[in-house]
Amino acid sequence: MAQQINIVELARRLGLSVSTVSKALNDRADVSEATKQRVRNAAQEFGFSPDPSGRRLRTKTSETIGFVLSPPQSHFAHPFFLDLLMGIDRGLETTPFQLVIVTARTRDAELESFRRLVERQRVDAVMFGRTRREDVRIEYLRERGVPFVTLGRSETGEPFPFVDIDRTVAGRNGTARFIGLGHRRIGLLSTPGYLMMSHYLQDGYRAALAAAGLAFDPDLLIEVEFGEAGGLAGAQQLLALKDPPTAIMCGHDLIATGAMQAIVETGKRPGADVAIIGCDNHPLGPYLNPPLTTFSAPTFDAGRKMVDLLLASMDGRPPQELQEIWAPELILRSSHGTTVDTARQA
Repeated sequence: MAQQINIVELARRLGLSVSTVSKALNDRADVSEATKQRVRNAAQEFGFSPDPSGRRLRTKTSETIGFVLSPPQSHFAHPFFLDLLMGIDRGLETTPFQLVIVTARTRDAELESFRRLVERQRVDAVMFGRTRREDVRIEYLRERGVPFVTLGRSETGEPFPFVDIDRTVAGRNGTARFIGLGHRRIGLLSTPGYLMMSHYLQDGYRAALAAAGLAFDPDLLIEVEFGEAGGLAGAQQLLALKDPPTAIMCGHDLIATGAMQAIVETGKRPGADVAIIGCDNHPLGPYLNPPLTTFSAPTFDAGRKMVDLLLASMDGRPPQELQEIWAPELILRSSHGTTVDTARQA
């Protein structure tokens, strides 16, 4: 009797990618007739059925991939993550997999969201973002033997597939831009410290200060929550210092938006009296007053790449070959200001 296998195993036996096998079975024009016939023959030989419902019953697979939205929900729904999910969906369109999205309302309840996906819905793989230095979600997926890919790195255990938009570059290059303009008191409103990206952002900030021979002042680095409220509160704290910063690097554009409001409340002008740079290129950035200088976040492309890496991992490629770090680009608008008089900062 013919064996019953899933599409991942079929692709592995043929030495093809999952997407190529799926395209061949769906008679796509971008696959050669020879490859299509080879795939059809192998499918018949190994008992692979193109009928989704019957195949799922026989192979005990769900043909679904789960994506977990971690808290806070309001900001995971902003364009950064909508673009990421659109990229993931585009990457999956030539595969048999469907995307299932699960939300976690609190950090404490987040692991339960992963358990629901893995143990109840029995997804074939999982994706998520905002990784942590020590990440229990990664530990759980490893223990369960579930393939996964992340947006972001972690220091948890053995290598795993990821795409990461490097916050070290943002922290270093944004701070260096301020230094080049003559600023010597530069604040950092960082995203929360439990996140891996915050670790890299702060490393980049410190590296730029050290390269310029500027001492690190812990009073100038504040970790805040995502969003305008976090940026407002953090900037108010910075601007209340006896020797406040003349420039502020922000770990997120919404944090930068709140910081600009705090600057206005002191009677100063963002971009003129206090310079601002954000991260992640929020669509509202060009329409702020002044338009926000920020760093790019190619999340649509990152979503597609996450799918590629996950499928390659499911095909058996080693995780060390499935790790990509992308450098964001500085998008110059107006909020970073112009050259300042260094003498008045001495």
